[in-house]
Order: sequence, then C-alpha cells, then structure tokens
Amino acid sequence: MKPIRLIRSIVTVGGWTLLSRGVGFARDVMMAAYLGAGPVAEAFLIAFSLPNMFRRFFAEGAFNMAFVPMFAKKLEGGEDAAKFARDAFSGLAGVLVLFTLLGTLAMPWLVWIMASGFANDARFDMAVTFGRISFSYILFISLVALLSGVLNAFGRFTEASFVPVLMNLMFIAAMLMADHWGWDMGLTLAWTVPVTGVAQLAFTWISAHRAGFHMGLALPHMTPDLKRLARIAAPAVLAGGVVQINLVVGRQVASFTEGAVAWLSYADRLYQLPLGVVGIAIGTVLLPDLSRRLRAGDLEGGRSSFNRGAEFALMLTLPAAVALVVIALPLIEVLFQRGAFGPDDTANTALALAAYGAGLPAFVLHKVLQPLYYAREDTRRPFIYAMVAMLVNAGFAVGLMPVLGFFAAALATTVSAWVMVWQLWRGARGMGDAARFDARFRSRLPRIIMASVGMGVVLWLAWLMLGTLLGSPGWRYLGLALLVGSGIVSYFAIGGLIGAFRLGDFASALRRKR
Repeated sequence: MKPIRLIRSIVTVGGWTLLSRGVGFARDVMMAAYLGAGPVAEAFLIAFSLPNMFRRFFAEGAFNMAFVPMFAKKLEGGEDAAKFARDAFSGLAGVLVLFTLLGTLAMPWLVWIMASGFANDARFDMAVTFGRISFSYILFISLVALLSGVLNAFGRFTEASFVPVLMNLMFIAAMLMADHWGWDMGLTLAWTVPVTGVAQLAFTWISAHRAGFHMGLALPHMTPDLKRLARIAAPAVLAGGVVQINLVVGRQVASFTEGAVAWLSYADRLYQLPLGVVGIAIGTVLLPDLSRRLRAGDLEGGRSSFNRGAEFALMLTLPAAVALVVIALPLIEVLFQRGAFGPDDTANTALALAAYGAGLPAFVLHKVLQPLYYAREDTRRPFIYAMVAMLVNAGFAVGLMPVLGFFAAALATTVSAWVMVWQLWRGARGMGDAARFDARFRSRLPRIIMASVGMGVVLWLAWLMLGTLLGSPGWRYLGLALLVGSGIVSYFAIGGLIGAFRLGDFASALRRKR
C-alpha cells in the first residue's frame, strides 16, 4: 500500500476545509443578514442541528472511529477490505433508514429536548416543521462519512474534503434564489438540507467508484467482522452520545434567552474555522496513518506522526485562540453586524466567541489524542472520559446559568473540553513511547506559547490604533484586514526569532517520501 504522507495530507485536508469553512462562513453571514438572530433563524438552527448532532456518532464520530482502523488494517494486511466496507455500508444504511423514519415521527419530542425554551412559542412549531423536512439528511451524510473514511484510508483526501464545500455552495445558491424569487427563507433553507445530502452522497459514491472501490447495495447481514465492528463501536457510540448531551445542555440553556441560540451558533461557526482547518484535518489523516503503522509494527513512525501532528496543530491553533479572545468584538462587528443583526447581537456573539476561543486548543488536541486510542481499537476509555467531561459540562452550564445566562453554556463547553484533554493525555501515558511527546515538541511548545502571547499584545494595540477605521462602514474591511495582518506578521516574526518553529521543517515534510 502507498504510505500516507502525514503533513502533506494534513495540508490537503486543511486547505479544502479552509475553503469549506470560508464558504460556510459566507453562508452564515448571508443567513445573519436575512434572518438576524430572530425566531426563524433560531428555529432553523435547532432543526439543522438535529441531523448534524446524530451524524457525529452514527458516522463521523463513533462509527468511523471504529470502522477506519479496521478498514485501514485490512488494507495494510492485504485482506478483503472492500467486502468489509460493503457489508458495513449496507448495515449502516439499514439502521439509518429506520432511524430516519422514527426521528421524523418523533420530531416534536426531539425539538423539545433540544430547546424546551421554545415551548408555547412560534419558534417551536417552525422548528418541528423545518426538522421534519431536513431530518433525512442524517441518512445521506452518514453514508457519505463512511465512503469518505474509505477514501481517506486509501490516502485520497481531496474528494472527501470537497464534500462540505459542495453543501455550503448549494446553501448560498438557495438563499440567493429565495431572495430573488421571494420564497420563504426558512422553508428554503430547510428543503436545501436534504437536497445537499443527496448531492454529497452522489459525489462521494462516484469518487469512490473512480478510485476503484465499487459499492453496491445489498440487504444487510451480520458477519463476524461486523460483529467485531459493533463491539468496538458500541462504546464509541455511547461516547458520541455523551458529547451530544453536552450540546443539548448548551442549547437548552441558550433557548431560555431570546436570540441566544443564534448567538452561540454564529460564534461556533467562526471558531470552527481554525478548528476545522487544523483539528479535523489532523484527526482525519492521523487515524488511518496510526492504524496502518500499528499493523506494520512501526512504533517509531507512529510516535513521529503523533508528535508532528500535535506540533503542527498547536503551532496554528494557539495563536488563533489568542486572537479569538483578544479581538472577538471587532471580528463579529465587521463580519456579522448588518441588516437584521444589530449591536446587541454583536456584543453577545463576541462574548460567546471569546469563551469558545479559550477552548480552541483543547478541541484540536482532542483530534490529536483520540486517534491514539481508536487506532488501538480502544473505545472504552474515551467513553469513560467523555462521561466525566459531560458531568463537568452540565454542572457548569446549569449551575452558572442563573448568574451568567447563556454565556454559561459557552464557558462550560470550554471547561469540559480541557477536562477531556487532561484525561486523554493522562490515559495515553500507559501506551509507552509511541504516545509520548519527544524532545523537539517539549522544546518548541513553550516558545509557541510565548509567540502567541506576544502576538496577542500586538493585536490589542493594533485594535486601539485602528478603532476609527474599523468603525467606518466604508473602511471596516480594510481595518479588519490590517488588524488580522498585524497579528499574523507579529506571530511569525516573534516565533521565528525565538525558535518556536521553522517553516522549513514542514516544507521538507511535504517533499519527503516515507
């Protein structure tokens, strides 16, 4: 099998994810302009969150965390990986068809679980309607995730990474058409969800076929490999469920403050940009790479992949986290404040963004540390750790809600994320040298932190100097570009000066064949 080039693959996935998040951000800016933080926006965001919530443990989360290592090891060992994937596809499709039907029928109950603050409110009926229209997305996107896992195991990351770009482009086109022809914007967005799911599945299916992987539909039947997959996936499914409970707690807390669901959603979109570009890219590449190295007995190569992935992640996400905290207000003001999105929405969204920003390195480290467990088919301990993090999240969110209001939900998410990282790191110490940080990582981490703090000081001073420009309607985009540019230049200047990183290390990794 052709080896996976770690950093090159991360850059490939990260580049496509950056494009996807950029287009997705444009989608959210348009949605904020058309709907603001009003009832239609909140109802749609709750409805859209339901299939996305369930997909994270049906496919992208739990199922793929169990499926990808098994599939990658079969590829490395020359076993019949294609048959295993076809059986898994048929089995997952059968479960999802039934789940989609049940979820659509139970939509009022699901909406109440997500946002009981909508009860006896027009938002509740709208959310139920939008949810029934869009819930079938769970079927399509989960099958897309499985096919993407197959492509990733083959080292083909470009096709799978384009899928989210396609979805966001279709949303933008739908909103433009709704505005032009006077369609109901809420219903247009709801109907766009399943349409994008069909398009994404068709694209991924064709991509897998072109890669030489021919997927056929068949009646699901239990095989020894699927039984083993189910045993491995079960704790991961439970862990995924725990993570989703955290999201439900946050939505519940937010639903009791008018506009808060939208504020948290818009803040989430902005911090998801660096998280997706770095964290998801690293997690996507690292899991099949570690799995194949373990099968081949390459422990030293596995340690190198783990350390370079962690180093690359923190090199990019620590400065991003500092920036999201320091300049949260001008970011939201320039990017979102227009049309139905007013100054109060800006202030509250910026507050949530700063809280999420403080947790950004933790969210990314999840993606670096979790593959250490899943590559070893250990899904039990991440489940236990997720349970502890869930209790922390619920305690902070519910306990501090009377004092902090909706902000408690964002703060609880960040605190529980750091608790999860501490548990994953502590648990990995028993895996030996393959899961330990090497001398290069330990030397560079303090310097990356120093460079990030220095950049934060520069950003704060630049914000003070550019305040007039940022507040001018005609010049605010230039002001924001100068502000962000000052942060980027100062970070790389300080980091290069104190030896936090050398860009040549990553450039050589792109060229090196393993």
